[in-house]
Amino acid sequence: MTRPIRAVIHTAALASNYAHVKACAPNSKVFAVVKANAYGHGIANMAAALPGADAFATLEMPSALTLRELGVKQAILLLEGVFSAAELQLCAKHDFWLSVHDERGIGWLENTALSRPVHIFLKLNTGMNRLGFPAEKAPALVERLQQCSNVASITLMAHFATADDPEQGVAAQCARFDAACSGLGLPVSLANSAALLAYPETQRQWVRPGIVLYGSSPFSGKSAAELGLQAAMTLSAEVIAVQELNEGDTVGYGAGFVAARPMRIGIVACGYADGYPRHAPTGTPALVDGARSRLIGRVSMDMLAVDLSELPGSGVGSEVELWGKNVSVDDVAAAAGTIGYELMCAVAARVPVFVEF
Repeated sequence: MTRPIRAVIHTAALASNYAHVKACAPNSKVFAVVKANAYGHGIANMAAALPGADAFATLEMPSALTLRELGVKQAILLLEGVFSAAELQLCAKHDFWLSVHDERGIGWLENTALSRPVHIFLKLNTGMNRLGFPAEKAPALVERLQQCSNVASITLMAHFATADDPEQGVAAQCARFDAACSGLGLPVSLANSAALLAYPETQRQWVRPGIVLYGSSPFSGKSAAELGLQAAMTLSAEVIAVQELNEGDTVGYGAGFVAARPMRIGIVACGYADGYPRHAPTGTPALVDGARSRLIGRVSMDMLAVDLSELPGSGVGSEVELWGKNVSVDDVAAAAGTIGYELMCAVAARVPVFVEF
């Protein structure tokens, strides 16, 4: 018998979340960002869920090639560009769009023989200080790229550092971008998930949602449900043993949890080797047979414990939703001091994945 743990991908939720983004940004085209194996949901599942997506965006060449092998005909943008001149040739062959963010990338464009010109997203740094040319160099860079025979078109892009922080927002980065790029007459891509929801003025020709497509909130103070999003992944497992505790008994490694009264706990077939956060503390929410419960003690490699004291009908074989439609991945992440992005991306390969169409 297969170990009783599973991840279920809800393709209807993926489609609903994409449609919600389209409704929120009605005048923009929408990249479905599918990097990190579609945030742990599977690139193939995302492609199947969004056959009518405007375009896809990913990180590296293998995943872009996978999308083409899956039959995706839409534009595919490489968010970090290419890492060699040979990859640039593959972009021309397969019609991949690519980010250009440094002098090396421009040099490859100017000095590599390509089968056809490629579409370029010129990445500008407006304060993230990660990738990109200083925004003020945009006019000169655009002029240079327009003279390159390997460039089919140019779109300007930047990335916000604090779109999820209402106190800092995007005003400074937006102002720097607009000051540098006004008058160039080129299409623009600025908005990530947080920006397109909180700052409609950033919705230019293209938006690039990531986390919201998977039903997680980019804001610490607002839930996914409040944003109109649906959970696209459910991680669940079963209770495989039950322990009766007396007052003073401890649970798990480090004996960090001490029972203050007689208790009943269920041992669940899920641990940090499955991708559940090791540092999730006692009290982290879980759902047992549809009833709210909580973690007890320290998460082990292959197991964790939940409180069954108020659930006399639950026991071995009971289903435990660790996150999903009823237990928000964001709530679990907040309890563990991390973010929903990390949890979804970290689901281990040993966890069986089922797709719900």
